[in-house]
Amino acid sequence: MPKLQKGKASEKVVHPYSRKAAYLAREEARLKKKERQKNDKATRLSSTGEKLLWFQGQLDPAKTVYTRKDACDIVERYLQRFDSELEQIELMNGIKGRQGRLHGAREAVIKQTIERERMQYEGVGFEIPDIINAKHLKTFREWTGDLKKLPNIKLRKVSNKGVDTKNTGEEKLEADEDSKEEEDDLDSEQDS
Repeated sequence: MPKLQKGKASEKVVHPYSRKAAYLAREEARLKKKERQKNDKATRLSSTGEKLLWFQGQLDPAKTVYTRKDACDIVERYLQRFDSELEQIELMNGIKGRQGRLHGAREAVIKQTIERERMQYEGVGFEIPDIINAKHLKTFREWTGDLKKLPNIKLRKVSNKGVDTKNTGEEKLEADEDSKEEEDDLDSEQDS
């Protein structure tokens, strides 16, 4: 009788049409989907985190509350953040004797991003940290840039629609409503 080799586990070949093969294929597809979703979420969070860090750097430490007009001014500065880079690319492309366009792909990406963000700002609204509400502004200032704490930051959509037509009385009403909401939140926390 032939002796069996000890310590080696014989791997069975799985028939391609068997139930086990289908199970393994489903498991593999599930793991790929899970990994893809994880990478997509990480990319989305990192881009949002970069945007919020930019806004955090633009805040005036002396101000405790911002108006809608102030928020719109900050968004306008955000939309112009690529201007210097675009000027550099234009200078590079303006040099005589050059064949083709240098950094054409980067220029296209920047222009596409600016156009998309401008459309959001002029349309449904551009999402920024809620700096109009004092409570949310305080939370945002205390944020250290940790992406795990990103869901704690409240975001608000700001649009340039009606900024000029909205008077300060309406802004005060909005601020009063926000403070009433804060008081209601504090009351509900104390009750529980």
